[in-house]
Amino acid sequence: MRKVFSVYRFIVVLLLSSVLFGYGCGGNTKSTERNGLTTLERTIVPDNVPVEPSSRIDDPESFSKNGYGKWHYGPGLPYQKRLDLMPKGYDHTKAVKSATMLRFFTMTDVHITDKESPGQAIVFAPFLRTNGISVYSPLMLYTTHMLDAAVSTINKIHKQNPFDFGIALGDLANSTQYNELRWFIDIMDGKNINPDSGIKDDPVPGPGNDYQDEFKAEGLDKSIPWYAAVGNHDHFWIGSKPLNDRMKKALVGDSILQLGMILDNKDPDVMNERTFSTGTLDCSKLYAPIIGAGLTAKLKDIPTIPPDPNRRSLSKDEFINEFSNSSSLPKGHGFVQSKSENAFNGCYSFEPKSNLPLKIIVIDDTQDNSDAPVKEGIYGHGSLNNGRWEWLMGQLKTGQAENKLMIIAAHVPIGVSEENSPMDWNPAAGYASEKELIAQLQSFPNLILWIAGHRHLNNVTAFPSKDSEHPENSFWEVETKSLREFPEQMRTFDIVLNSDNTISIFTVNVDPDIKEGSQAAIGRSYAIASNQIYGLYEAPLPTGASYYNAELIKQLTPEMQKVLMNYSAQSKK
Repeated sequence: MRKVFSVYRFIVVLLLSSVLFGYGCGGNTKSTERNGLTTLERTIVPDNVPVEPSSRIDDPESFSKNGYGKWHYGPGLPYQKRLDLMPKGYDHTKAVKSATMLRFFTMTDVHITDKESPGQAIVFAPFLRTNGISVYSPLMLYTTHMLDAAVSTINKIHKQNPFDFGIALGDLANSTQYNELRWFIDIMDGKNINPDSGIKDDPVPGPGNDYQDEFKAEGLDKSIPWYAAVGNHDHFWIGSKPLNDRMKKALVGDSILQLGMILDNKDPDVMNERTFSTGTLDCSKLYAPIIGAGLTAKLKDIPTIPPDPNRRSLSKDEFINEFSNSSSLPKGHGFVQSKSENAFNGCYSFEPKSNLPLKIIVIDDTQDNSDAPVKEGIYGHGSLNNGRWEWLMGQLKTGQAENKLMIIAAHVPIGVSEENSPMDWNPAAGYASEKELIAQLQSFPNLILWIAGHRHLNNVTAFPSKDSEHPENSFWEVETKSLREFPEQMRTFDIVLNSDNTISIFTVNVDPDIKEGSQAAIGRSYAIASNQIYGLYEAPLPTGASYYNAELIKQLTPEMQKVLMNYSAQSKK
């Protein structure tokens, strides 16, 4: 569960500098996205709505007629050049881009949702106020369709400017369920998807005309290897609590889960109480009304639902192992390594190009199920306990010694959440504080980037060097938006070598290119309407730390400069 949820409503500030709209290229480089498929070219802008909501969030039938969920295309957002890591007086205008070294995409927080599951948290949405969108919104009917549209968009971009790889940064499933993860993997593999659970429902008779109908996923282009990271939703109930045996049994049964007041409560016994019936959706009807949600004592008749063994909860190990059951590459999508190399199979590293001195370090930085509850009892904190801290430091030391650039990919970001929030670093971990972690990372000048999801934000954060004479002791952090809530986006990244011993990291947000009238189009409309009704608004952009598209400059060490110049010379032969 998340502390901050934001919606894509902004004021476009057009900057008339040609530097921001592109750059002078040297060599064979195609880093900019000029294909009409990214936010450089166009943005999705929600239409104005009434000041006071005239639709309830649980009444999607009224959204359109009351003016909710409608949108239009707006102007693109140019690159914002970020020099935060560079010394004073640095002149970026003299640099020439000599080579694009690496190109990849990220997606995160897809939250593929079994909307008919008996183990949801719908009843708690009103208590969460604006954050209620994380546990209930009609957009949850269309998570499989949105992922399919996102994959299709990636394929279109890839045909124009190929990717070296892609990575999904966790929270692929919404609540640990086997069928949720299988839908994710099967969509990536391009299989037939039946987004229904329990018995077959068909709200609108006939094929391909409602959210429950089977469809053929396009599948990610087979030439793009894709990798994955572990998120808190992938092994905690709704990303928030370890599942006990009673909860696991409820998932595959016919009775809607009953719990106590779980919010701001770290008492594990609350998970065994039966004060609230958590509710589910009746997907035999087109607008999927909520059923069985409320105070148990006041509900006259709590309905039963058709059970489904595919709703079973996966442990973290089971979640990881399921990636080996995939027809796309690489085998296991990064999670397959021998125990002798890596005792933590949620953590791994890989080198995306054999001739490029750069490695990706994928770290599971979610809490363990065995952790004692901290603060409010929500298991959404960052953590590197049980040997993961030592593993990460070992990876960084090796990469630095071998003169390789390094990128850390994780679900939970660092250094950006307020202290004592449900999303900050776990203070009870016992190995190091978040401040100490950042200081350690700044001791590895070849670390260029930390990429993450979790907060459903588009922030770019600079971690500059503490030593003005060594600006290379610094790194960037880039967060990717969720594919679940509007704006449902991905990111592309291009790592470009410059002629002045720096690199540029070009990062661009991508809206799924959705066919008008499709199920995904309905999902986008519901996502916009949900944010409007919940009253979620984003600060005007581009301002502050929130950057949609950016060129991020990073200084190289003298040793790394030599290595990369040699790489550039060899790549041009």
